[in-house]
Amino acid sequence: MIRALAFAAALAIMTACSALPSSTGDEVQRLSDEIQSLGPDIDPQEADRAARIAYAYTAQLAQEYEITDPPLIHNAKVNKGLRPRGLCWHWAEDIERRLNQEQFRTLEMHRAIANADNPFRIDHSTAIISRKGETMYDGVVLDPWRYGGVLYWSPLVEDTRYDWVPREVVLEKRRQEQMGRLKPLAAN
Repeated sequence: MIRALAFAAALAIMTACSALPSSTGDEVQRLSDEIQSLGPDIDPQEADRAARIAYAYTAQLAQEYEITDPPLIHNAKVNKGLRPRGLCWHWAEDIERRLNQEQFRTLEMHRAIANADNPFRIDHSTAIISRKGETMYDGVVLDPWRYGGVLYWSPLVEDTRYDWVPREVVLEKRRQEQMGRLKPLAAN
C-alpha cells in the first residue's frame, strides 16, 4: 500500500513538472480542415493561419501563465496571486484578441459562457471561431483552459460537455440581476 502511494505521488510530481504536449502537424491540419468546413467561402489560408495560431498561441500562453497543474488547481493559484493569469476567461480573452489581430476576411470570433445559471458549477468561458456573419452556434469552440493549456476544439454543436450561451447575453442578465430587474434568458 505504501509503495503504491509513493508511486502515485512520484507519478503526480513527474506529471506536474513535465512539459505540456506539443501540437502535431496533424492536429493543426485537422483544426484547419474543420474551420474550412464552416463554409465554401472560407479562405483556406485564413483557416490554416487560424489553426496554426490557435495551437502556437495556446503553447505560448501556457508558458506565460506558468501552467503546471490541472485547470481548477491553477485557478486556485491565480486567485491566491501565485500565478499571473490562466483562468478560463483569460484564455478566452487572449485567444480572441490574438486571432482578431489577424483581421480575417472570412472568419469571425465570438465569446461564450457556460454554467452561468448553475449554482453547483463554476462559470466557464471560451472563444469560438465561425464563418464571418454566422453566429457562434455555427462555429468551432477553441478552449485551451479545459485541459490545462492543451487546446481543445470542437464544433460547438458537438461540445456536449457545456451549454454555451453568448457572453453578451450572460453579462446582460447579470447586469439586470444586479439592478433588480431580472429578465428571463431568451431561449435559443
